[in-house]
Amino acid sequence: MSGHSKWKTNKGKKMAADAKKGALYTKIIKELTIVAREGGGNPDINSRLRAVMMKAKEANMPQDNVKMAIKRGTGEIPGVIYESVTYEAYGPGGVAIMVEALTDNKNRTSAELRNIMSKRGGNFAGAGAVSWMFTKKGYFLIEKSQANEDELMSLVLEAGAEDMKSDEKNFEVFTVPQNFEKVKQAIDAKGIKCQDAEVTMIPSSTIKIAGNEAKQLLGLVEALEEHDDVQQVYANFDIPDEIIEELSNA
Repeated sequence: MSGHSKWKTNKGKKMAADAKKGALYTKIIKELTIVAREGGGNPDINSRLRAVMMKAKEANMPQDNVKMAIKRGTGEIPGVIYESVTYEAYGPGGVAIMVEALTDNKNRTSAELRNIMSKRGGNFAGAGAVSWMFTKKGYFLIEKSQANEDELMSLVLEAGAEDMKSDEKNFEVFTVPQNFEKVKQAIDAKGIKCQDAEVTMIPSSTIKIAGNEAKQLLGLVEALEEHDDVQQVYANFDIPDEIIEELSNA
């Protein structure tokens, strides 16, 4: 299991238990707005919108909030205009970082993220400096207690998955983005629960770091993730499980 996937999963469990729901709602509302603007407000024909609506449901967001965000995106009611922006950077240990944000003011967001970087040992990089290290993939994380390995592999490959990997505790399933929905439906139909299921950016290689450098890096990633405009942070680190467990439960 990749280091950043482990970190994301543990932080997700922690965030579900603490008082960050308002910030999470803000991020989802922005995402609903822009996805509806780009692909329309009908989830039956806009798969990206359908995925974000599922995220809103999992976060227990009120349906009225979801509907209003979609209507702002389609222009049915007035609202703030958000635009997508991607930042590329290097963190402690030379780790590659990509930050996806939705903002109504790129200059403000850039300045605030640059400030976070400078305080926590990161540096912005030019366009294309690190993005070549990442590929967009459908990704599923499944605990081994949920499924038999051979049966799961047959199921997901038949549904269109590219690959499946395993470690001591988990299965990881990878798909091309266009097959994500088909694979998810196949997994759901068997009653298999996923710890994580999303279209994300997967690094082609990882960098092993530990000790204080690892703690500094995770501090940077967390600070970026907590910024209101940031939707996703991707990084190619590989950090020992015990450090991730310690910091994600702090």
